[in-house]
Formats: sequence, structure tokens, C-alpha cells
Amino acid sequence: MKQLQILYTSTVKESSTPEKVSKMLDTMERHAISNAPWPEFPYKPEADFAIAYNDSHILLKYYVKENAIEASYHRINDPVYKDTCVEFFIAFDDEDSYYNLEFNCAGTCLMGFGTGRGARKLLPASVIKNIKHQSLIQTKENTADGSIYWELTLLIPFSVFHHHYFISLKNQNCRVNFYKCGDDLPQPHFLCWNPIEIPAPDFHRPDFFAPAQFICNQTHILNQNA
Repeated sequence: MKQLQILYTSTVKESSTPEKVSKMLDTMERHAISNAPWPEFPYKPEADFAIAYNDSHILLKYYVKENAIEASYHRINDPVYKDTCVEFFIAFDDEDSYYNLEFNCAGTCLMGFGTGRGARKLLPASVIKNIKHQSLIQTKENTADGSIYWELTLLIPFSVFHHHYFISLKNQNCRVNFYKCGDDLPQPHFLCWNPIEIPAPDFHRPDFFAPAQFICNQTHILNQNA
């Protein structure tokens, strides 16, 4: 099983723009969302993410290249997983309940909380709208191989974790997984960062989340200006 260290940055402020956060995350290690556990869905777009945090936000960026994209859903808590979609699931400490944050390539978000697929409650739109994002899409005409390349930068405030109260995430333990999917695309696909070992696609499997920690010490502090 994988493990993830999420590094702290003191130079990214609460007022930093998504553009500046995007540039900072470009300097960080990228993690591949490259596991395609289900043979009936063999298509594998290229998908990576970079992640960090500061005193008020989780900072997350996805880098994706694929053959086709779709962004049909524009309202908060629409079924964006049917579109071109990336997802971030997180459970704090050893809790059974977890948050699912799902975004289409335009940045529209669906976010829920609960103990499993059938026991989820969507978060209020008034909470979710506090997530800032930047979406950049290159059309086929602007890429060398005719694919579509897109990026999504997310500034996720601690306050959206509506069922918790965090003053800080420093040294907080959690369990996570990251996904890339597109249920209604011409080539449906279901990719995960940490492997899922079940017969059919299902991302709502916290038993396959990987351990992660929000690291904070002098050897793990990012110093890029943002």
C-alpha cells in the first residue's frame, strides 16, 4: 500500500490566487493516478496530481491528458462523475466516515460525507462554493499528439470539511485516495492512485484508502513564493 506525505508551505497565504498556487504546485512531486484495476475498462488517460497544504487550505492540482472531455454539469452537487472527472477522497484519523470531493474539468464540485456509498449526505452548496479553482484546457489543435491536455488547481479551505473543526492540519493523520473517471465519456474509465482490488468499479471503498500525513518540520517546509 502506498503512503503519502503532504508538505506544508508557509508562503502560500489565504489570499493567494489559484494562479499563484498553481505555479507553486508545478514545482512539487507529481503522483500518478495510473491503476486501472478493471479489464473491461482498459482506457488509461494520463493523470497526475500534486498536493500541499498551508494554514487554511489543502492545495491540490491535477494534470490530465486524454482523448475526449465533457463538462455538461455546472451546478454544485451535479453528477460530475459522468463528465471528465477527477476525485479526492479523505478520511481523517481512523474514522469510518470520509469526504468525497469530485470535480469535472470545469471545476464544478460534488462533495459528500458518510460511511459508504449508500450512506452519504451531500454538503450544502453554501459550503462547497468556498472552494476556489482554476481550470486550464488545451484543445486538440494545441497539442502535439492531438490529445486534450487540462489542468485543475483547487484551493480547498479547511472549513469545507463541514463535520470537523480544524484549526490546523499540521501532523494530522488521514487516509486518502485519488481518482480519474468519466462514466459517460466515449471511452469510460476508472483510474485510482492506490489500487482497489474488487471485481467491479467502486471508488467508495475506504478499505483501499492509503495512509497519509500532513507533515510539518523544518526539512519538509516548502519555500516557493506564492
